[in-house]
Amino acid sequence: MHTVDLIRKKRDGERLTAEEICWLVEGAARQSIPEEQLAAWLMAAWLRGLALEELEALTLAMRDSGVVLNHSALGRVTVDKHSTGGVGDKTSFLVAPIVAAAGLADAMISGRALGHTGGTLDKLESIPGYRTRLSPNEMHGVLARCGCSIVGQTEDLAPADRTLYALRDRTATVESPYLICASIMSKKLAAGLDALVLDVKTGSGAFLRDETQAAFLAALMVATGERAGTRTAAVLTDMSQPLGRFAGNWVEIWESVELLRGGRHAMSEDLREVSLVLAGWMLHLGGKTPSPEAGHALAGEKLEDGSAWRAFRDMVAAQGGDVKVLEEPEKFHRPAFRRTLRAARSGYLTAMDCTQAGWAVQRLGAGRERAGEPVEAHAGLEMHAKLGMRVEAGEPLCTLFAQEEARFEEPERLLAEAITIAEHAAKTPRLVKEIITDANKNKFLEFARER
Repeated sequence: MHTVDLIRKKRDGERLTAEEICWLVEGAARQSIPEEQLAAWLMAAWLRGLALEELEALTLAMRDSGVVLNHSALGRVTVDKHSTGGVGDKTSFLVAPIVAAAGLADAMISGRALGHTGGTLDKLESIPGYRTRLSPNEMHGVLARCGCSIVGQTEDLAPADRTLYALRDRTATVESPYLICASIMSKKLAAGLDALVLDVKTGSGAFLRDETQAAFLAALMVATGERAGTRTAAVLTDMSQPLGRFAGNWVEIWESVELLRGGRHAMSEDLREVSLVLAGWMLHLGGKTPSPEAGHALAGEKLEDGSAWRAFRDMVAAQGGDVKVLEEPEKFHRPAFRRTLRAARSGYLTAMDCTQAGWAVQRLGAGRERAGEPVEAHAGLEMHAKLGMRVEAGEPLCTLFAQEEARFEEPERLLAEAITIAEHAAKTPRLVKEIITDANKNKFLEFARER
């Protein structure tokens, strides 16, 4: 085969065969195809899109470009959840131990903060000693003992994705829903899952703000997962404001531990509900309950009876983390400086640019602009008001945490600009907007294509 022929074929709107796509992916993994040719093919795919058959072939070839994990020896159904990213999104720390406590295994491979979104691995590494880099054998051992393990991607997992993603980042082809789908699903399928639930965010803090575009991506991922033999569903959730009470690193662990230990806080109720919905679908797809509604109920039981908390604590200990700091997480919160942003006027909190709020958290030191930059464990944000709430002039809207006092100026400005307080209340967005499954995915695929 000749790469130029495959570029021309996709450029002209023709479909590539599975063999042709496998050849391209193998060239990306082995770096035997020049970058400029791979970049040209990516741009052609961005402009022309991919048929479902091409998308399936691309995803499976990327999955098979490296090691594919197999957890069948565990004797448990293996499930996972993936989020497209947001601000204050800490559902992983709740759903993984919940489904583990119910008898499933959650083999979760997560990422780091980049841009305005937080990173699961950075949050876990705020626990002293917690190891996010485990070998497949070490991960398997943690799963066998605890039922859940949250780690980072290893070098030999979907190596073609690293090459193609780096090129997409440099060639303005990141936003293609087809290429996003192949990138996400290749890594998830390489984790050896029996079932997968996707948390696809939409709203002002999401990667895809438009609900139709987000639903189209969700439907693509559901179709791809199902075609690959993994039971898959997607939950379209709101990201118009930070999820829960905190956004940052250690503070998100603190909030999660409070919920796992049976605590309830008004500012954390949205986080609790999204986590129960996601865990409910994981339990249903994993065969533990006859319906997602029954899964929701079972997830609530595991949260309330302490078994999910024990699973989380056991996982932290198994991966080297100091569980003593989890006993009183509020006392371990050690920011050098705090600053309170107060309401400039009385009224209702009607809107928030959540992406700007995410950048404020990043500027406080909790996130990074470029891969490899360090993050601060105790930097972050505590919200004191949610959309729809009435606030009085001078009341606190949020508290900012940082290790350097000079860091506050820009985040305070970003947050002040991001928050809208109006005289009259506005309708608050629904927390769960759509559930997309194999049964209804075509409706979302067709509707998005028509637009």
